[in-house]
Amino acid sequence: MAENTLSPLTPGISTGSILQTAALTKRYGSHLALDGLTFSLPTGGIIGLLGPNGSGKTTLLKLACGLLQPTTGQILIDGQPPGIHSKSVTAYLPEKSYLNDWMRVEQLITFFSEFYADFRTQKAYEMLQALGINPRARLKTLSKGTQEKVQLILVMSREAKLYLLDEPIGGVDPAAREYIVNTIIGNYNADATVLISTHIITDIEQVLDEVIFLNQGKITLQSAVDDIRAEHGKSIDEMFREVFRC
Repeated sequence: MAENTLSPLTPGISTGSILQTAALTKRYGSHLALDGLTFSLPTGGIIGLLGPNGSGKTTLLKLACGLLQPTTGQILIDGQPPGIHSKSVTAYLPEKSYLNDWMRVEQLITFFSEFYADFRTQKAYEMLQALGINPRARLKTLSKGTQEKVQLILVMSREAKLYLLDEPIGGVDPAAREYIVNTIIGNYNADATVLISTHIITDIEQVLDEVIFLNQGKITLQSAVDDIRAEHGKSIDEMFREVFRC
């Protein structure tokens, strides 16, 4: 599917899309990380942001969160440029942990509940119990994989409109991936949109509604998963290997 064509974005006008970009470009010095992206994401559904390392996936998520500013072009979240409103409706899971590791898990839950009005404390404790994580434990005493599970629990305990997940299953053992995928699909608002950046496609393919293939800062494919299977007779993993074959 070709990239969606958008007119210049007008902040504050609802379009039925939770995320829109127009000619979005990001440079780091001479390196072009994103090259004029123009696309939109629908409200509702789970979307895979797929591409090799260095394709621009993390840069795109950071722009959507307002952690980076575009070099040129525009991005809107829920009809607004990244800012106070977008942060109130977006839950972001970065690839690397940003949590204070001296804090106890229960302290992190309290912190999030006080900071985010949409945080569901009971849901967070239910997920901790399901994974056997002691809420009294200090984060630094937990394994790297368990720390990442705690961070995912904090993100998925919010009642957000847009979830931006950067490699949510990349650092956990295969046995935990199924639970984490189920945590993602079972704990987000059905009207919300989940954008998952990952290179581990086989573990999440069954839950994806749509995929975006990103390569060298450009979208090479944006399509519904069912359309790819019907038109190409391939799984998403097979299609990915074909498109990004070295």
